[in-house]
Amino acid sequence: MARRICRLPILCGLFLALFAASAGAKTDDNPGISPATQFTPLVSRVLTRPQAVKATDGNFHLAYELLLTNAIGARVSVETLELRDGADGRVVLSLTGEALQKEMVPIGRAGQDAPGDRSIESSASAIVWLDVTAKSKEDIPKTIDHHVIGNVVTPAGPHRFESILSSVEIDTSDPVVLASPVSPGIWLMSEGCCKDFTHHRHGLAPIDGGLYVPQRFAIDFFRLDDEHRTWIGDPRRLDSYLSYDTPVFAAADGVVVASSDGRPDQKPPEPPPIPPIGDTVGNHVIIEVRPGVHLLYAHMKPGSLMVKGGDRVTLGQQIGRIGTTGNSTTPHLHFQVLTKPTFFPSDSLPYVFDRFDLVGQETERVWDDNLGLRPDGAIPYAPAKNPGPRRLEMPLDRDIVRFD
Repeated sequence: MARRICRLPILCGLFLALFAASAGAKTDDNPGISPATQFTPLVSRVLTRPQAVKATDGNFHLAYELLLTNAIGARVSVETLELRDGADGRVVLSLTGEALQKEMVPIGRAGQDAPGDRSIESSASAIVWLDVTAKSKEDIPKTIDHHVIGNVVTPAGPHRFESILSSVEIDTSDPVVLASPVSPGIWLMSEGCCKDFTHHRHGLAPIDGGLYVPQRFAIDFFRLDDEHRTWIGDPRRLDSYLSYDTPVFAAADGVVVASSDGRPDQKPPEPPPIPPIGDTVGNHVIIEVRPGVHLLYAHMKPGSLMVKGGDRVTLGQQIGRIGTTGNSTTPHLHFQVLTKPTFFPSDSLPYVFDRFDLVGQETERVWDDNLGLRPDGAIPYAPAKNPGPRRLEMPLDRDIVRFD
């Protein structure tokens, strides 16, 4: 019978993890295990292959998620998470203290605007929401290593560790370039990427046995007038909302791979019950621009769809009208790029618009669910700090833009 190396496998693994670095450093032969190999209390993976996109703040954003799982029988406290250039070790993002706690959330609370927690219990997992920014695309690494510093909490006290966890290869291709999917005018870009909590950016979804962030770069389009109002009159009436019944256009040439109609509009201003998964995006159209790049137009008005599966559409062609079907409280267009011809399950890719004017910013969060419950339809507004024409950029969350 083979002799057991350790009678308590968990403690044995912990001891080896803490001892590996010093034990390996003394080896001067050619071992079968690299001296850099170590046991790690945490294991990790990323949920997408990140792709950089230029946004209206002048920065390139690399938004993605890191899943951390505690693989040992003791609580782990994460003190610092560093993202390092895999080529030269340069730190491109460092999160510690309150900044880390804000972005690190136990997986069961990942989709909620709840306080974070830098501790992970045994066998539990946490998600870390990441946003690497750079002034130029050349400053974005080709690979990123995730370096964690923390403590394993035991009855005998904390044991410090440092681990290099999973690396991720960056998608260096340019995001798809699109035209406006909506009519000319002023539009609020709600729930977009990248910094603040939004239901889109932080919408972690367990689907068919996998974890997805299917709305990472989705934007909700709300039309405004010159007084920054989204509705005028009675918020219980659909025709009071400036977005309602406005046309929706193909933002690129492509082929319709999904077209689904027949669901009724919701009745504002109270949020409707959460619909079945198949009705989440309401009446919708999905257009394949190229393999792995699909445009989703959601919450469209019943009976307004002008295309069907298999139709070839051209840039600027009208495909329907804005409604409020599915998981929607007030009329708006939910728009995004998907990797597959389905909303669930799929991944969410960044994109840029060929041209628009940045004019302002929503200064206080107004959700779709409370938009019609306000005393009037005006949103809190401030002029943009750097207004003017934009080319090949992605609007950020709460930007107010003008499409011509």
